[in-house]
Amino acid sequence: MTKTVAVTGAAGALGSKTIAVLAEAGWNVVGIDLADVPGEGVALALGGVDLTDEAAMTAAADRIRGEVGALDALVNIAGGFVWETLADGALASWDRMYTMNVKTAVVTTRALLPMLRQAQGAIVNIGAAGAVKAGMGMGAYGASKSGVMRLTEALAEELKGEGVRVNAVLPSIIDTPTNRADMPDADFGDWVSPEKLAQVIAFLLSEGASDMTGALVPVTGRV
Repeated sequence: MTKTVAVTGAAGALGSKTIAVLAEAGWNVVGIDLADVPGEGVALALGGVDLTDEAAMTAAADRIRGEVGALDALVNIAGGFVWETLADGALASWDRMYTMNVKTAVVTTRALLPMLRQAQGAIVNIGAAGAVKAGMGMGAYGASKSGVMRLTEALAEELKGEGVRVNAVLPSIIDTPTNRADMPDADFGDWVSPEKLAQVIAFLLSEGASDMTGALVPVTGRV
């Protein structure tokens, strides 16, 4: 029986690659994003969804239930990045990073949790290696991604008795067009390939990872 997975941040570089990898592996994919979601590779495209708004995500959950029928897995990719030093950066950046990286995952998971519980499904969150050891200018971003890690651990404990698994991947620099433009002199070959990161995500959703929950998995390339 084909299983269904929801992927947030579906319009982004990692989201689109994750959709492609999961679709190739036989999943029905629901793509969710504030931006328009391309229809290729998805069973249901839900664009224009504010992932920080509970009413919007409840409506999205109702559409998934009504049009797809069930949900077996969730990948929380939606998020953002800012590089600012504490002295020169904006205080608002701390709120913005929390909202983009933590609140989106919390609101989405809360809305979809009833279906995931029913399926005894799996959740994968996107943390960051920078939350383990943050570099200069990564205070706001690293703190928010540390929040994703703590969310992953707490939710894994909360749901382990119900058969729902919750894990996270901790990538370093992902090889995306935006990162290449921001760091043109870097050795891109040292970075994390979006496709290989997506393959790790696919593994964490698979039966092969059925004994894993609460894990924070580094995927750091050669950075």
